[in-house]
Amino acid sequence: MSKKIIITGGAGFIGSHVVRLFVNKYPNYTIINVDALTYAGNLENLKDIDTQPNYFFEKVNILDVKALEDVFDKYGVTDVIHLAAESHVDRSIVSPLDFVYTNIIGTVNLLNTAKNKWAADLSKHRFYHISTDEVYGSLGETGLFTETTAYDPNSPYSASKASSDHFVRAYRETYHMQTVVSNCSNNYGPFHFPEKLIPLFIHNIIQEKPLPVYGDGLYTRDWLYVKDHALAIDLVFHDGKDGETYNIGGFNEWKNIDLVKLLCKQMDEKLGREIGHSEKLITYIKDRPGHDRRYAIDATKINKELGWKPSVTFEQGLSETIDWFLSNQEWLQNVTSGNYQNYYQSMYSNR
Repeated sequence: MSKKIIITGGAGFIGSHVVRLFVNKYPNYTIINVDALTYAGNLENLKDIDTQPNYFFEKVNILDVKALEDVFDKYGVTDVIHLAAESHVDRSIVSPLDFVYTNIIGTVNLLNTAKNKWAADLSKHRFYHISTDEVYGSLGETGLFTETTAYDPNSPYSASKASSDHFVRAYRETYHMQTVVSNCSNNYGPFHFPEKLIPLFIHNIIQEKPLPVYGDGLYTRDWLYVKDHALAIDLVFHDGKDGETYNIGGFNEWKNIDLVKLLCKQMDEKLGREIGHSEKLITYIKDRPGHDRRYAIDATKINKELGWKPSVTFEQGLSETIDWFLSNQEWLQNVTSGNYQNYYQSMYSNR
């Protein structure tokens, strides 16, 4: 069956990798990238597939119900992979309502539209919702998040994502929609918007600017290479069981300060600087409110049921990520200057 799949947030970091994978791997599928192109949406991320015959872009905000309905009608959408979200914790602390609107109301708009358009036979269609490990709250020194861990969100961001997860599951139970949910750990890799730790610090090291580390630097995260995440999403979409949740993690815990020191070492090696030079840029700053101490995902279920596992070590993935940023400094400059936002106008204004 030739699927016609909406991928929301497809111009974002993770979304662009998923769009690229699906466009290239499934030429008989129609892939519709639905993105509002807010600050982190960047169509330059997809220049390499922009002219592929099975790829289409629609500049639509998921808060606009009429626009969503029009896209469903225009393409005869069969399935949804939902990645669009406000995702930066610091921004959620400053402006929580933005996260309520996009992550909760936007998700419900998408669920309603899909439910109504697929009403003739909901069993033929899949709604796949991508979420985060942050909905589970914070771990102590031991233990892992599993698919049955109770939700305990601590930031406006994680609370909004937890709510959207609940709505997706509620629509399955109430309306019998076919849904799957996955919760991932921290992603890293090419095309990462430089507000998050790894791309921000790569940029700062290049510029020899301070590297701001929250608190004591001992906050622990599980890191997942974005290309491995895209492959996991492919598996969950095609082979995941209806109504199930899959945790996707890298089996790869790092304390922030240890990660930063590894990043500094690799950057010094690649830039031809004396080892230890970039470590001098580390600057400890005041901790942020509601900062979860440790996240760690147990990805045993997706490994056993779908055969997925990470393909690279963190050291390998980090090295590849640094190489990409060093080879794509024009992309980085466009993002940090805001020039990337002109790409849509130049490419789509006359279409």
